[in-house]
Amino acid sequence: MKSIKSMARVLVATAIPAIALCACSDNDDQPVKPGESDDEINGKFVFAASIQNSSTSYDLVTGTSLDEGFISTKDNGLLNPGATQWVFYKNYLYALTYNQGNAGTTRSYYLGTDGEMKARDIEYRISRFSSYGAYNDDIITMSTGDGPATLADSQGFLPKTLLVTYLNVVNETSRSNDTSTGAYSMENFLGNGEYVTLAGAEQSGSKLYCGAVPMGLSQYGVAYENRKWVRPGFEHLVHDEAGGSGAGSYKAGELVGTQYPDECWVAVYDNESMTNPKLAKTDKISTPCGRYRSQYYQTVWAAESGDIYVFSASYAKTMTDPGQKTTLPAGVCRIPAGATSFDDYYCNIEAQTPGGNRSFMRCWPAGGECFLMVMYDRSLTEKNPAATELAIFNANTKKLTYVTGLPENITSIGKTVYSHDGKVYIPINVENEQPAIYAISTSTAAATRGVSVEATDITGFGYLTPVK
Repeated sequence: MKSIKSMARVLVATAIPAIALCACSDNDDQPVKPGESDDEINGKFVFAASIQNSSTSYDLVTGTSLDEGFISTKDNGLLNPGATQWVFYKNYLYALTYNQGNAGTTRSYYLGTDGEMKARDIEYRISRFSSYGAYNDDIITMSTGDGPATLADSQGFLPKTLLVTYLNVVNETSRSNDTSTGAYSMENFLGNGEYVTLAGAEQSGSKLYCGAVPMGLSQYGVAYENRKWVRPGFEHLVHDEAGGSGAGSYKAGELVGTQYPDECWVAVYDNESMTNPKLAKTDKISTPCGRYRSQYYQTVWAAESGDIYVFSASYAKTMTDPGQKTTLPAGVCRIPAGATSFDDYYCNIEAQTPGGNRSFMRCWPAGGECFLMVMYDRSLTEKNPAATELAIFNANTKKLTYVTGLPENITSIGKTVYSHDGKVYIPINVENEQPAIYAISTSTAAATRGVSVEATDITGFGYLTPVK
């Protein structure tokens, strides 16, 4: 495929602080250090709330506890445009917004020394993204899209290319990767002709670990050397004409969905440049991501030990064509800290669910070697599975334990978590009641209702230390 590539923490809020998407104007935005001022202001928990009346409004309110209390949004907090994903990172909160097919608007916020939330000055236009992560001082948004016209093949087909935006949270700057040389081509990424998109970006030491999600063959990939990469028996999957809509749209001449559903790949980069990755592969689990529409949820996470745990929800079970369905259950494998290949660790998560056939939507580190998982209430192959249950997975014991003590009228589960002192906290949104933060013991999987917020939904939360 020419030789474009050789033809080669959403993140979570863990401890204090968490992850965020933000922007600032000058070097004055520095954390206040203990003892620096007689008027020292302690950090606060920040809650992004949506309120639905005749219209929907969005508010950033603060509190001092996750375990108890009630926070009113009436004449309180900082009104804002909302976000697809709230990300807390290095004392800033970023409102990352996804717009299908267009650039998204991102703005950042911080906690002032007066204890009030404030917007930073700069607003960014970022490329459409399907996943995100962080490395050192940068929040990284990623998607796979068309490469530049200069790299088109003889038929004018464009190679799929990694599109990256780096948001430096300290300097309040933004930059994109240079795709003109072909160094970011995602074509033939795994050596089988297919292109990939990346799910998450998890830093462990100096390395960056990204789930590699095979997407099938683009027009460029199908056409390469007279359909060299179309597997025998898969010819019928090449579309004769364009169709579909939204995230399910396709072009004539594409083969949508992988021809290799029983493989899992992780791209391991040496740094944030995201070029020349080493590829880790296992055939014990399927694709390393969770998914909702065009968003790919990160399921490649570092535990406190530095070991990388790679979860697969086995979403390929939902594919229509038998050749594209995975035979592998939802499970987890491991890449040891600092390594670039899988070891022999494996756990079948699906076998530990009721009926032995359920999967999960997404997961996060929960402290130590534990992970919090959002579980489906039935098999992915059944109609309309709902992701309204939670479980704790202990990677040391390989045990999945369902969370008890949750309300019965859950409408949705939050997108961010916060872990501290053997507990992991997550927003729970319920029908006809105020949403609340629930604290879950990672040792017992018992949940306790904590602070509630006067809102329709809690769309994100985390901890910020004041900056000046």
